[in-house]
Amino acid sequence: MILDVDGVVFAYNSHPVLRNMSFQVRAGELLAILGPNGVGKTTLLKCVNAIHRPRGGAVRVEGRDLLRMAPAEISLAVGYVPQRSEPARLTVFDAVLMGRKPHIRWRTSPRDLSIVDAALKHLGLKPLSLRSIDTLSGGELQKVAIARALVQEPRLLLLDEPTSSLDLKNQMDILSLVRRVVDEHAMAAVMTMHDLNAALRFAHKFLFLKDGAIYAAGDCKDVTAEMVEEVYGLPVEIHQINGRPMVAPLA
Repeated sequence: MILDVDGVVFAYNSHPVLRNMSFQVRAGELLAILGPNGVGKTTLLKCVNAIHRPRGGAVRVEGRDLLRMAPAEISLAVGYVPQRSEPARLTVFDAVLMGRKPHIRWRTSPRDLSIVDAALKHLGLKPLSLRSIDTLSGGELQKVAIARALVQEPRLLLLDEPTSSLDLKNQMDILSLVRRVVDEHAMAAVMTMHDLNAALRFAHKFLFLKDGAIYAAGDCKDVTAEMVEEVYGLPVEIHQINGRPMVAPLA
């Protein structure tokens, strides 16, 4: 088991946001956290990464209590891709190399450079290595953010709305990439999503949040119209297309 979230509780001041969050993610699994705006998806992701400190419960990564780990230790175990990455006057190579920071002691080693080079090739970014990241498109910038997280060599990858503001092709490219990385490297990954159909197409498992709690969880093929209607307040139909569930709102 790579990720074990057990009874996590979180509140902003006295306002409860998350109640008794418990779920697990194994190696080779991609979990999609789903639900309407304001339900606590990003907050839950930040609790898993200890950016927010839960008021109760435990988060374990490969059996280690993440909430008791130092930030440097967390960055060795968990790669985090935020919803927005701010452009800067860095080259693509240097921006990705920053992901090796937890591993670098005195100076950059040949192994660090080799890992960055391999990630750039794997993500199709090698031709952009010397480009400034503030000249990249949204899809290219998101790939850089993912590459930076991957060169940390984490066991767990967290992605907050990885396809936000991307066009259809870039959405498919990014989600295909994430799924391929999880499959090939036996990592665990958790992503928050608004696009139900994209999530159900690429994720192995889902988690529906409602009113600060887990309403339903399971394999993506087991999602029902009743679940979606209850969580989003919208009647839908679910159709099977090429063996995958597709959610269609009812007129």
